[in-house]
Amino acid sequence: MSESEAPTPHRRRPRYSGKNPRRFEDKYKELNPERYAETIAKVRASGKTPAGQHVPILLDEIMHILAPQPGERAVDCTLGYGGHASALLKAVQPGGTLLALDQDPIEIVRTEARLRASGCEDSALVVKRMNFAGLPRALAELDWNDGADVLLADLGCSSMQFDNPARGFSFKHDGPLDMRMNPQRGVAARDLLQKLSTEKLKTILEENADERHADLLAAELAGTDHTTTRSLAEAVRRALPRRVDEEERETTVRRVFQALRIAVNEEFTALDTFLHQLPNCLRPGGRVAILTFHSGEDRRVKHLFRDGLRSGIFREATDDVIRPSAQEMRDNPRAAPAKLRWAIKG
Repeated sequence: MSESEAPTPHRRRPRYSGKNPRRFEDKYKELNPERYAETIAKVRASGKTPAGQHVPILLDEIMHILAPQPGERAVDCTLGYGGHASALLKAVQPGGTLLALDQDPIEIVRTEARLRASGCEDSALVVKRMNFAGLPRALAELDWNDGADVLLADLGCSSMQFDNPARGFSFKHDGPLDMRMNPQRGVAARDLLQKLSTEKLKTILEENADERHADLLAAELAGTDHTTTRSLAEAVRRALPRRVDEEERETTVRRVFQALRIAVNEEFTALDTFLHQLPNCLRPGGRVAILTFHSGEDRRVKHLFRDGLRSGIFREATDDVIRPSAQEMRDNPRAAPAKLRWAIKG
């Protein structure tokens, strides 16, 4: 038998590692969408967001409100996965430019690559790695000194951050207790928790998450050392009285994680700075839309638009928040807490 006719050596099939694979990359095929398109479709059809991806919230409503036009200057202050940015970029073509900001050094590279792969001209997209509190500097670097025509800020964390255990944002899967949007800067949640006094942690839980058990939880958690998200979650559950039912217990864990995340990333400080600067970042007639996900954020945006309308900075502003429809919340449960407010500069 010739060499060309030799049978192909038998290769054993890779051994299956079990019903529940240990590696995150094996368990979540959605992280490789090109290879697992069928899996992605099934996840979306079930009303869930594929792990490592982010479905843009209130996209149609935002595009209707902002009404971006060809040739205009648009800004996405929180690029994330790029769902809103992709729509804005397309809408301002030809001749327009989208400035996109994000402080996450990991996701910004991936998202920029996806946007540029859509075929836009290089000059149509400008991506800068920075917190939205630095928006005036970003505008000045483009010589947009009189501001932008369209501006969007989606204040929610991206699904890519929540779904990756290595980032430490969620207790759904065990991971290091980190929570930093930019893991190259700042203090991780583990280190912050060890340094906090009982009184300071109580304030964080109350102001950042309206936590009703703040007194009890602060006394139990302040100064403790938890290396992983699961360790902290269990500590919160143990600290609650037995009378607290399972649903409330899990809701409390989520509130504690939210409060710490806000503190770790100084989110309210950055938001206050951004809102203070916002009117000067818009051209006359410029439109702004802001998506918030909890009361502390929404209250700040509401007050800015209300006061700006009274003083004449804004000629028009929303009276009530716009919320996702029941259908959108069924299709994307992560949209449920979203609130949208908008304004137009006078």
